[in-house]
Amino acid sequence: MEVEYFLHEGVMKKVVGLGAGGHCKVLIEVLCLLGGYEIIGLTDIREELAGQKIRDIVILGGDQVLADLKENGIHHAFIGLGSTGDAKPRKRLFDLVQNLNFQLVRAIHPQATVSPSAKIGAGPTILAGAVVNAEARIGTNAIINTGAVVEHDCVIGDHVHVATGARLASGVRVDSMAHIGAGATVRQGIVIGEGAVVAIGAAVVADVVPWTVVGGVPAHPIGTTTEIIPPRTWH
Repeated sequence: MEVEYFLHEGVMKKVVGLGAGGHCKVLIEVLCLLGGYEIIGLTDIREELAGQKIRDIVILGGDQVLADLKENGIHHAFIGLGSTGDAKPRKRLFDLVQNLNFQLVRAIHPQATVSPSAKIGAGPTILAGAVVNAEARIGTNAIINTGAVVEHDCVIGDHVHVATGARLASGVRVDSMAHIGAGATVRQGIVIGEGAVVAIGAAVVADVVPWTVVGGVPAHPIGTTTEIIPPRTWH
């Protein structure tokens, strides 16, 4: 597949991955399936991982190597760090690659279903079996994980993670930095506030205040995140 892409396009895109954990393994496989990318290495803040390999791709070191890679002609990157309720580390990597003028690649699995009328922001991760339906909008650096459903007219903010098997009915709005846990269900028209976390398997039938954690069936507040709930009208 990679050779066919090379012959058609004339050039392979060299790309570096940021973050060398489990989510990175998935992204590597997606880019291999898409073809056209040569992954030249990975970075990770854990210094002890330098020199090790994931799927035969070497971990080059920490963030400090990125500037040298950019100077040496590497212009594309992917964020191989997932999120489990805290989007800040992933956002930090996004800001880093933006500041260094890397172009984020589109990691959309060939077996994902994405409506032609959906609008997809920069650096998306949309994995196998995911569905993004008509007129949905997916923000920058968002993850729509394996088997997740984002129904028509949903609006997904920047740095949001819709986790494995989560289901958003029509017209749901998920504001930036929020997390929808695996297997959760969100009723149509609901607003999930900035930085909020919906726990695994929750059924959300009412709007969720920013920086609040909700869980249960029906979902109810069970805590807050590390941020302070902004004293403002957020709808």
